[in-house]
Amino acid sequence: MARIKGGLNAKKKHNRVLKLAKGYRGARSKQYRIAKQSVMRALASAYAGRKQAKRQFRQLWIARINAAARMNGLSYSKLMYGLKLAEIDINRKMLAEMAVNDAEGFKALADIAKSKIA
Repeated sequence: MARIKGGLNAKKKHNRVLKLAKGYRGARSKQYRIAKQSVMRALASAYAGRKQAKRQFRQLWIARINAAARMNGLSYSKLMYGLKLAEIDINRKMLAEMAVNDAEGFKALADIAKSKIA
C-alpha cells in the first residue's frame, strides 16, 4: 500500500490561516505560527464584539428614550411602566427612533403613559 503524505493538507490549512491574516502587520501575515495566534485572537475578539454591540445599542436606545422622556416630564422607568400599563408593546429601538425623528409621536406616547400612571 502506498504511503500518503500530509503535505497538501498542511499547505491548505496554512494557506487558509494566512488568508485570514492578510493585512496584518509584519510576521503576523507572513509566518504561519504567528499568524495562527493572531487569527485565533482576532476571531475570539470578533465573537465578543458581536455580543458587545448588542449591549451598546440597547444602552444608546435607553439613553435617547430617557432624554426624550425627561423633555416630556417623565423619567425613563416611569415612561416604560406607563407604556406597559397601557399595553403598548413597542421595542426600545423603535422608541429611540421616534424620540429622535418623530417628536410629536413620542409626545403622544408619553402623554398616554402619563395618564396611565396617574
